[in-house]
Order: sequence, then C-alpha cells, then structure tokens
Amino acid sequence: MEEYFERLADQLLAKNPALTYDKARTWVELLWEDFESTYAKAGYEYKGKEMTERMVSSIIERHGETLHEFLSTNPKYKHLLENEGDSYSH
Repeated sequence: MEEYFERLADQLLAKNPALTYDKARTWVELLWEDFESTYAKAGYEYKGKEMTERMVSSIIERHGETLHEFLSTNPKYKHLLENEGDSYSH
C-alpha cells in the first residue's frame, strides 16, 4: 500500500503545490478509503488495488489543483486536513 500512496501523493503534489506532502498523503488516503468503501457499499466486487489507484489518480488529474478548496465546503474532512496557520484552510 505504501507504494501506491507515495506514488499518488507525489502525483497530487505535482498538480497542487499548495499542499504539503503530509496533506497530499492524507488526501490520497481519504480518497482511497472513500472510493473503496463506496464501491463496496454499491455491491460491486473488489477489483484490486490497481483499480483503486487508477480511480484516485483520475480524481487527482481532474481535481488535484483545487482539492484544497474542498476544505471550506466539507466539514467532514476539515479537521483532518487543516493546521493552524494554513492560509488555504480558512
């Protein structure tokens, strides 16, 4: 799992330099878990880590540049991703 998370975090950092590595890693883990749980709840058969990686990578490609703006609209994740002094978390 570590390889997947590192690769995706690096991809997100390349798309969004406003994030720190730790924030990018947190985003990747949240996106990963959210996709897998949503997929399972929908009743789909698990297709493996490679499929989850492709889906998270796709989200990063489409929304990576503005992912940090999600903080202001979804308090569910805000506490996990903000630090005091972050200019983009207010």
